[in-house]
Amino acid sequence: MSQRRLRVLVVDDATLFRRMLVDLLGTLPGVEVVGSAANGRIALEQCAALQPDLLTLDLEMPELDGLGVLRGLRAQGLRCGAIMLSALTQAGAEATVAALRAGAFDFVLKPSGGTLAQNRAQLKEELSARIEAFARRRLGLRPGGAVPSAPRPAVARATASRPAMARPAVVAIGVSTGGPDALARLVPGLPADLAVPVLVAQHMPPLFTASLATSLGRKCPLTVREAVDGEPVEPGTILIAPGGRQMRVERSGARGRIRVTDDPAEHSVRPGVDYLLRSVAQCYGSGALAVILTGMGHDGLAGCRQVKAAGGAVITQDEATCVVYGMPRGPAEEGLSDLVAPLEQIAGAIVRAVGRRAPVMA
Repeated sequence: MSQRRLRVLVVDDATLFRRMLVDLLGTLPGVEVVGSAANGRIALEQCAALQPDLLTLDLEMPELDGLGVLRGLRAQGLRCGAIMLSALTQAGAEATVAALRAGAFDFVLKPSGGTLAQNRAQLKEELSARIEAFARRRLGLRPGGAVPSAPRPAVARATASRPAMARPAVVAIGVSTGGPDALARLVPGLPADLAVPVLVAQHMPPLFTASLATSLGRKCPLTVREAVDGEPVEPGTILIAPGGRQMRVERSGARGRIRVTDDPAEHSVRPGVDYLLRSVAQCYGSGALAVILTGMGHDGLAGCRQVKAAGGAVITQDEATCVVYGMPRGPAEEGLSDLVAPLEQIAGAIVRAVGRRAPVMA
């Protein structure tokens, strides 16, 4: 029996762009374009009538914008995913982060500056990877068509060479698809007196990570900001790698120091998790704790190998709570994870591992 095709509704107020999306999506295997809409109001009407699995959803539209559509879907109880189409602007970044927090699966930047053929090719590449990941989740399949296993509780893993986690001196978090929501659920569980600094590599373009840091800072007792080249790595701070650039840490006296670079992308992404984890392993050795959350691809696997080789520890998010079980899968299946846990248990595991700072006496 053939597999059911993913039903997609295209929502965009620009006629030519909407037509290009309909045509482009029609070429993707396993995709059925069931309709299109020029604004959010029409989109909600068509969602109720056509019951699509997924929307490609413009953020800025007349009558009802993309965020309004997401809220409408939730209010009407419609089980429909969304991939946002965003402009590379400050306003677009802020709206996209809000959309991801409101339940959008992922986002794609609207191409600009190239030829029509180049823009189409770029958009097809970006969308096809995300639609494939969404289809696996919606249809309940692993890559290759296997049915995923039932959710399991956190599983601690010990090795003969190191039966328990050493006391970490830094936490490095790697995350991609589903990351803004995962981070928003994780960071409120980290206390203001956390004993170590936290470094985050989230796959995002320029402008978007500053908006993410601002959004997370409203929810977290720790200081959250986009990292700046040359700043020290200190407890009580969550530093997020700037979008579109690489972030590493180097030893500076007794402390670490941030370096933000224009080094090449790895795994076609920048900032990269492997890039950050390599430096964390070199700088902190057995004091490194890597945390790999939801995301597409394999970024972070090589870095976890280096963290483990240096004597550090690894925590990975479990399959049941990931939006996309790509990045955590490799370390877990390779036996690199000291703990495989649901998202809601990871903050507590971090706090137990690193401890809290002693209070300052007056």
